[in-house]
Amino acid sequence: MSELRLEELSASTIVAANSLNLKPGQEAFVAPTSYALAESYFNPATEWPRVVLEGNTVVGFIRGHFDPETEQPEFRSCIWRITVSADAQGKGVGRFAVLALAEEAKSRGFSRLTVLWDEGDKSPGEFFHKLGFVDIGTTRYGETIGELAL
Repeated sequence: MSELRLEELSASTIVAANSLNLKPGQEAFVAPTSYALAESYFNPATEWPRVVLEGNTVVGFIRGHFDPETEQPEFRSCIWRITVSADAQGKGVGRFAVLALAEEAKSRGFSRLTVLWDEGDKSPGEFFHKLGFVDIGTTRYGETIGELAL
């Protein structure tokens, strides 16, 4: 892969980000990027939506959420959404996006980054574990809560 970079999600990248193709079976674990964009406009101070570009091609999307005041600790500094194009998976795009989000969290004074995922075939749990996330519990809906110390 050529050099990757992050760019703020914008009108010029939303269509490409929303059209990222996934591997069969992954759709159950990822909400459309357009949801993340809509949600970001409600709380722009706490949301961090970014696309990952390889050259001029959108190959991924990540949305962080930062709110030190929220009552639920797993939502204070977290990965809200991440999507990597099927063709770009396994090539460092997701790792690049998560590490960039972790650096953003650190720069905001957070000491941990969390993420939630559903267990199952094609679940992203293994990906997050490879990046150093450890399971710290489950939500009342049965989602795994992973934490990365920063």
